[in-house]
This record gives sequence, C-alpha cells and structure tokens, in this order.
Amino acid sequence: MRTIRKPEELTKALDKLRAQGKCVGFVPTMGALHEGHLSLVRAANRENDISVVSIFVNPTQFGPQEDYTKYPRVLGADRKKLRTVGADYLFCPSTAAMYPEGFNKPLKFAGAKWPRLARGLCAKFRPGHFQGVVTVVTKLLRITGACRLYLGAKDCQQAAVIGQLIRDLGLDVRVRVMPTVREKDGLAMSSRNRYLSADERRRALTISRTLFRLRRDLQRNAGTVAGLRARAFHELKKDMDRVQYLEVVDAETLHPARRRGRKRVALAACFVGKTRLIDNVIIPPSRIP
Repeated sequence: MRTIRKPEELTKALDKLRAQGKCVGFVPTMGALHEGHLSLVRAANRENDISVVSIFVNPTQFGPQEDYTKYPRVLGADRKKLRTVGADYLFCPSTAAMYPEGFNKPLKFAGAKWPRLARGLCAKFRPGHFQGVVTVVTKLLRITGACRLYLGAKDCQQAAVIGQLIRDLGLDVRVRVMPTVREKDGLAMSSRNRYLSADERRRALTISRTLFRLRRDLQRNAGTVAGLRARAFHELKKDMDRVQYLEVVDAETLHPARRRGRKRVALAACFVGKTRLIDNVIIPPSRIP
C-alpha cells in the first residue's frame, strides 16, 4: 500500500493508472476505521483495478459544539487495517493541503439541486454540516478524478446529498451505496461507538431495535405511519438521553413518506450520553393496498 499526502501526487498517480486502462475505486473516510469502512474497501477491490482510501478529518463539517478536536485519530491502526484488506493507496492530506484558501470559503453551487436534500433531518440540528461535506467531497473528487465512489448506507442523507452533488456537477463518478454493517447485536458500526460506556452501549441498542420494529409494523400495515412513528419515538425516549429525530421518509426525496408504493427509510438521530448516533433501515414498497 502506498501512502500519499500531497493532492497533486495522488492526481498524477491515478491519471497514469487510468491512462493504462485501470479503473479506480475510492473510499473517503475520516479514519478510526471499523468493519463498515473495511467492507467498502473490499467492495472497491472487487469492482475495480485500484482502490484508494482517504483519511481526512474534515473541519468544515463540524459545528462549534461538535467533537472535531476529540474525533479519534488512530492513523497507525488504520494503516494496519487497510493493509490487511489490500488497499492500494492511502491518501492522508494535511488540513493546509486540503484548504490552502482557509476554512471560511465553502464552495458555492449556483442552481444546484443537492440543497433540497440537505434540509431537515441532520441538517436541522447541524447547520452548515452538509455545506462542509459537499466542499470536501468536491475537493477530493477533483483530486481523484474519474472513479467509483463507495459510501455507507448508514449515512443516508449524506449519501443522497453526495449523489445529487455529483449529478449537479456532471462528474465522471459512479456512486455505490453499500449496506450498513452492524455488530452481532444489531448496533450500527460507527467510529463514535468507542465513546460509549458499557451502560451507554447497552442503551444504544434501542436505536436499531426500534427501527427494525418500526419497519416490521409498517410492512404489516399495523397502523398509520404517524401512529407507528409516534409509538417508536416514545420507545426511543425511554433509553436515549435525547432524540433529535425519528422520521419515515421517501428514500429518493427524503420528504415525509405518504405513499406505501414507494421505497421508504426509517431513520433516527439520538444522543446516548454525549455521543450522537445515527441509524436507518430501508422499508421496501408495501404490497398491502
């Protein structure tokens, strides 16, 4: 595995490989890698000739009260994991390399459609977050060039925003959203899980259990969407220190789901102690009229 820190060096290396007919798979991360990340790298290896993983804790997507300075940085351990799964390139640029113009100049996109997907849900509680995400992703994709981009389904809204961003910019990038990877007990894997105490880890299981129960009830047509969502919200509040949202939305538009004939997503964001966790489950179109 080759480690590269300079953006221009990675661009040059990947341009040369594409000129040789090689296909590139790219996995952007903020490090503190777990099995969810590694599953993306394995998919990139299967479907491409070259796999590239970036590790960059992006300051522009963290709010003033969020955990940027405390976000886990374990580059040595991450390198070992990436070698184990056979990544070809590790790109770990400095903040100065990614933002030579400074932090306070987010990219602007006239006429873009992605902001429609960046309303409500996480955006309501993390103002400026998705502007930071699209800024860093645009920069990363300009560095990597044409590729398949691998994203995890756990970050549902982020994946939708990035997919629309790529369509808005007309980039030669194919987005692959891969299934959420879970612990054996159902907890969605997250770099933030390491913050949880034993009691918080136990209580965090309520998130996935509630979402799967809500999906089952919706598929069985066991009540109205509003009624089932309200019951699930009540169940979440028993174990969570704070519930930011629990919603059932259209999988394509992320607007509140009103029709059973379309694919939907039930998704939640909660605090367990001081740790913010998100999760979601896909609800296939109902066959019940």
